[in-house]
Amino acid sequence: MEVLIFENEAEVADQGALLVSELVKKKPDAVLGLATGKSPILLYQNLIEYYKRGQISFKQIQTFNLDEYYGVPRTHPASYRQFMQTYLFDHIDIEVDNTYLPESAGSNPRLVGPKYEAQIKASGGIDLQILGIGRNGHIGFNEPSSSLASRTRIKTLTESTINDNRLLQEDIEMPDMAITMGIGTIMDAHRILLFATGENKSKAVKAALEGPISAMSPASALQAHEYVTVLLDEAAASELELQAYYRWVHSKSKGIKAKYGNFYEIDLTIDSTIDLTED
Repeated sequence: MEVLIFENEAEVADQGALLVSELVKKKPDAVLGLATGKSPILLYQNLIEYYKRGQISFKQIQTFNLDEYYGVPRTHPASYRQFMQTYLFDHIDIEVDNTYLPESAGSNPRLVGPKYEAQIKASGGIDLQILGIGRNGHIGFNEPSSSLASRTRIKTLTESTINDNRLLQEDIEMPDMAITMGIGTIMDAHRILLFATGENKSKAVKAALEGPISAMSPASALQAHEYVTVLLDEAAASELELQAYYRWVHSKSKGIKAKYGNFYEIDLTIDSTIDLTED
């Protein structure tokens, strides 16, 4: 797990957009796992700017969102389909038919999950999953006590999660159930990028990064993933015991990254045709 600490939320979003853009440039038909909520909004704004400057294209990209409210039609103002259109899709060249959410309006919720899992598998799997983290440690809508092996399914939300989400849309009645990728689904992604900003996320960040792996801290499951980059601002990192070490590692790795690239680039280039012997 790579932990990068920046001064503020803007720097976190800048670094996140840089990493995502590197992947999109290297693999124009990449499959991205997307998140909603406050955390990724600045990231999406930066990606829109990359697109407007002609630096990246989303024409061949496929996306799978982490979650969607149960029973909410895609045109509903509280739907995450509307969120994604407003904050990203309407401003880039992505094909709408290549954007997927686990939508359940008019559907048996127990059938939505398996269908979504099959769609992800048919795409070849998620290359990069973008995540935020809830104040209680949830990722996606996997609330505390969620199985670490869970797959896409219907979940009942906690009151704190409902209230936090209401901050984005104060005048809308917020649903209390959602269809969400499971923790096991998230862990299947080839790479994971976790964002956290603000002091209100500091306890959840500490539990996720430095606590035991536990269903009571769903994000702690990420400790068992091979390729996770965590982007934090100073406030979100404020309770970490190993802050000094994370900063030390970051400073020492800059030279290697400058010469050889990020793991996003390296991992994509290794195949059976490449000679991996040393010069």
